[in-house]
Amino acid sequence: MKIRKYAAIDIGSNAVRLLISNVIEYEGSTHFFKNSLVRVPIRLGQDAFTINKISDKNIKRMVKSMKAFQMLMKVHGVKDYLACATSALRDAENGVLVKEKVLKKTGIKIDIIDGKEEARIISNTNVFEQIDLEKTFLYIDVGGGSTEFSILRKGQRIHSTSFKIGTVRLLNDGVDQNTWVTAAAWVKKRTAPYAKIYLLGTGGNINKLHKMANAKDDRPITYLTLNAIYNKLKVLTYEERIVKLGLNPDRSDVIIPATELFLKTLQWSGAKVIYVPKVGLSDGMIRELYNTSKE
Repeated sequence: MKIRKYAAIDIGSNAVRLLISNVIEYEGSTHFFKNSLVRVPIRLGQDAFTINKISDKNIKRMVKSMKAFQMLMKVHGVKDYLACATSALRDAENGVLVKEKVLKKTGIKIDIIDGKEEARIISNTNVFEQIDLEKTFLYIDVGGGSTEFSILRKGQRIHSTSFKIGTVRLLNDGVDQNTWVTAAAWVKKRTAPYAKIYLLGTGGNINKLHKMANAKDDRPITYLTLNAIYNKLKVLTYEERIVKLGLNPDRSDVIIPATELFLKTLQWSGAKVIYVPKVGLSDGMIRELYNTSKE
């Protein structure tokens, strides 16, 4: 048995995460097990989508978080890591400066990736091992700053795109009508050739909605169930969603626009259910590191 630890740092628009995973090679097969997950609610998108740059306050919080992550990786004995930043740092006018400052202060090298690269890395996950390859899926990953759509057919990604529609953007009225129209048109065009299509959703919000639906791990959320949850959520105040439903403060507000986006996508595509494999960018980054180490 060979055991190695890899780490993924996902710098998103709503939070920054460190995932440490054990990668175990045993009797000719490879297994990936999550060892530790740390999530820090630094809402970089609040800066990037309103003042077009990351504030000094959040730069300091970023540096402190990366120092903590660096120490945790050392304590865990991590072999290698990847740090990827998505929409917030991509859009911020000082995104590159933030990246350089983090490198200088902490030694952590950040890659700022675009939406298509994000979708490609996520496709490294075991998502295809969890779905029926005979079904056609519209894959949707909803983040704080952007949403990635892909058509998955017979285990292959055949169409892929990214739109600047994210939960933090939506909270700040940062999505114009033209973007909505373009997104709807893309989904309708790409799903039209298929008689039946299913949604495959990833991201923190759909994971939480799946839990709220009391669905078993392999069972999807139906449109009717999701709509019922949405109606329950929207009549509660921000504070009531925290106290009565136990939502984190930085989840309590973004979950509303996220649910609305999933409902819209179900309507655009004609799909009736959403499967939730509970994987994401961090999981794909771990596999990317492992695959690179074998080359």
